[in-house]
Amino acid sequence: MQYIDNIIFLILLVAGFGLFAKSLQKIYRNIRLGHEINRNDRKSERWTTMARVAMGQSKMVKRPVAGILHLFVYVGFIIINIELIEIVVDGLFGTHRFLASVFGHGFYNFFTATLEVLALLVVIGVVVFFIRRNFYGVKRLTMKELFGWPKQDANWILIIEFALMMAFFKMNGADWVLQQRGLLPEHGSFPISSTFLAPVLGGFSDGFLFFTEKAAWWFHFVGILFFMNYLYYSKHLHIILAFPSTWFANLDKKGKFNNLESVTKEIKLMMDPNADPYAAPAEGEADAAPSKFGAEDIFDLNQVQLLNAYSCTECGRCTSVCPANITGKKLSPRLILMKTRDRLEEVGKNIDKNGKFVDDGKKLLNDYITKEELWACTTCNACTDACPVLLDPLSIIFEMRRFLVMEQSAAPQELNLMMTNVENNAAPWQYNQADRLNWAND
Repeated sequence: MQYIDNIIFLILLVAGFGLFAKSLQKIYRNIRLGHEINRNDRKSERWTTMARVAMGQSKMVKRPVAGILHLFVYVGFIIINIELIEIVVDGLFGTHRFLASVFGHGFYNFFTATLEVLALLVVIGVVVFFIRRNFYGVKRLTMKELFGWPKQDANWILIIEFALMMAFFKMNGADWVLQQRGLLPEHGSFPISSTFLAPVLGGFSDGFLFFTEKAAWWFHFVGILFFMNYLYYSKHLHIILAFPSTWFANLDKKGKFNNLESVTKEIKLMMDPNADPYAAPAEGEADAAPSKFGAEDIFDLNQVQLLNAYSCTECGRCTSVCPANITGKKLSPRLILMKTRDRLEEVGKNIDKNGKFVDDGKKLLNDYITKEELWACTTCNACTDACPVLLDPLSIIFEMRRFLVMEQSAAPQELNLMMTNVENNAAPWQYNQADRLNWAND
């Protein structure tokens, strides 16, 4: 019976990390539904970009208040969970504050004091974020597209983080009081909990303090496992996926339109006077041609675009700078990524149920993203420039527009007129090439 706590701890640990691994496996499978794209070039630049943007939060601090508070929460929460190493060892072997024997008395005091200060910064950050999101009225955080689950999800994350930090302080406060009574070895320095919580806890009995310390310890451990597995259902997947998203980001100049190799070959064939248009394609070339041009559903997007959909934190910085959205049009770049993720999740559940994808009569185009949204985009790249983790909603819009034009000939009348003019007059305007310089006559 003396090992029952250790056994329960081991079961929870294995179950928690097992479920988390299963969730990551599903995400990986869903992302691989897209077609492959080679983003393994310029590796040194990619490592630098990931370190600067994902780890260094360089784009977050462009809005200083939100950026600095996010830095508090991000750095604090990540470093505090280094203590999970100590919790795992203590839970498996029944030790108490294992890292004290590894770090030594002086460094362990510095380590625990640093964690307490960071935990306080996390608390300040999540409280301010909760107020901003629910009471301050920041427009990009109160838009209709966030009603329902997206808003609830954001609030739940803040509440969970707050509760975990409170359990952390409570555990340390009870531990400190017991140390002062000589009932536990003196390990660690707790400037926040000893100042604010110890005076309250000091009036309770030894038995109650032991119970409080252990209950807070268990709550903190189980809470971390719960938070970790909740990520699959949350926009906060960006905690993990921001790193691969920034590494695989498009490093070309913004707005550079990718040419389809199959179309380029066809144009070159048409312009080559010595080419035989009736010749059979070379071995492998027929298979290289795309089954369709552009994207109608998530299967037509590339894997980085699907990774982007999972990585979106729904902060709305992209939408807040979108000129189409600002002028009242239906387009929201944030919603493009959110809808892509929703469709991707729906397809994933279809595969889970049937063992393979069974046509459900739905497509990303029209069922999730409308033509009105796609043609409202001015392709100005303000959204891609604003994204704090280098996501690219514009590339999804590009591909869906390409499908409409090249597969369905469904471009707006204004665009069809322009393309006709380019074809006939070598200019977007409706006048003869010979008259192009008439404007200079006067």
